[in-house]
Amino acid sequence: MVRRGELTDEAWAVISSLLPEPGGARWRWRWRWRWRWRDHRQVINGILAPAKRGSPTSAATSGAQDGEAIGRSRGGLSTKIHLAVDGRGRPLSILLTPGQAGDNPQLLALLDAIRVNEPGPGRPRKRPDVLIADKGYAHDSTRRALRQRGIRHVIPERSDQVARRAAKGSTGGRPPAFDKAIYRKRNVVERCFNRLKQWRDLVTRYAKRASLYRASLVLIAAIIWLR
Repeated sequence: MVRRGELTDEAWAVISSLLPEPGGARWRWRWRWRWRWRDHRQVINGILAPAKRGSPTSAATSGAQDGEAIGRSRGGLSTKIHLAVDGRGRPLSILLTPGQAGDNPQLLALLDAIRVNEPGPGRPRKRPDVLIADKGYAHDSTRRALRQRGIRHVIPERSDQVARRAAKGSTGGRPPAFDKAIYRKRNVVERCFNRLKQWRDLVTRYAKRASLYRASLVLIAAIIWLR
């Protein structure tokens, strides 16, 4: 019986061939016990189970550590997850910053981290058909950078940008192209965040180290792709 949060038989069938052969039993080296497991599926389930319910034994530190992606925002000490997803809401790249960091400065780094391998020879794909983002990414420099990369984008204008352009009259230029029908599809990223919030370990951030927290995110992102 597959318990909540564990790999399904279908998911295991996809990834089992990608894992190395498991090793033998424990062995001793320089007075320390080291373990080599026999069952990869059991180990992965052992990682996923506490991620689903949360593990207070690895509670985050109380101090503000920017180096560990912990910062003080309006809600207190927190970590912000920056996420790029495909058209079905599956994670493509993940960045972590302290909670007070803005969204817009992370956009290009998120795009640079995307690698989509397609069947056959050739380099991984890095440029989307269209980028959909909310008003938090409506900065003029961001639009210029996307145009230079040849990336079509659908980003609404902020009210202050509309007012500033209107105040200039005929010299204010035309508003950027905006397709309302395409923009409605942006909710896939919100649905992905809702999936991530089902894992208590991510919501509470019990992991002290940013590297461990991000590793949990990547593992759970893989589970989302397997479903």
